[in-house]
Amino acid sequence: MRLFHKIIRRQTKEEALFYDEIKTILGFSPKNILLYKKAFLHSSIKNTDSKGNPLNYERLEFLGDAMLGAVIASYLFKKVPSGNEGYLTQMRSKIVNREHLNELGRDLNLIKFVQSTIETSHFGENIHGNVFEALLGAIYLDRGYKYCKKFVYKRVVVPYIDIKKLEGKVTSYKSLFIEWCQKEKRKFFFDVYEDTGKDTVKHFSVKLLVDKKVVAKGRATSKKKAEEKASKRAYYAFQNSIENQPKKRKP
Repeated sequence: MRLFHKIIRRQTKEEALFYDEIKTILGFSPKNILLYKKAFLHSSIKNTDSKGNPLNYERLEFLGDAMLGAVIASYLFKKVPSGNEGYLTQMRSKIVNREHLNELGRDLNLIKFVQSTIETSHFGENIHGNVFEALLGAIYLDRGYKYCKKFVYKRVVVPYIDIKKLEGKVTSYKSLFIEWCQKEKRKFFFDVYEDTGKDTVKHFSVKLLVDKKVVAKGRATSKKKAEEKASKRAYYAFQNSIENQPKKRKP
């Protein structure tokens, strides 16, 4: 019986600590703390509800992604009245891109709340952005759009969004380089191959060829990242030609 009471007291203390930490991150008091607990449940836990539905953060992540997109779209619509649809869409993409979401999650150290059967050191970078979006989903269900918007403004808009800097920010060197190749009628090809070497984690290497000549190389833990690295190096190798091409009119 004494052991039972000790366990209860310890759990209550942990619950109180979680509540306080979440409240500090949010900047307001959560009503349904269980929603926030769910926002950090990894699918490896394999929890289910009474109807057999999975209990993890993935559905909240989906909802949070939509809420973030809606808040940022509203902000840009009001902030840049001269921006056309294409401009606004591009700017929103720069704000909610995966790299930025991962940065937001890391800055708040959300990974410390994740419950999983997998060691956190084995997670990929996207876990940070995933739980950030799940947290947004929990906020929306718990307190509604108004508080969701309040949180996004506090944690995303105010500290990170600078319209002028965003306009010049490159989010995908691969897309930029491919666009240049197509405009200049240059033939390009990504030669990707597995290159684990002495690493325990699988790696990929890529050679980027333009007009059958290798212009850049890249190596990373995924094909996509390796191609982006090679594209970035190729971009700087052809920077003068790319940046001096005819510009599109500003919206």
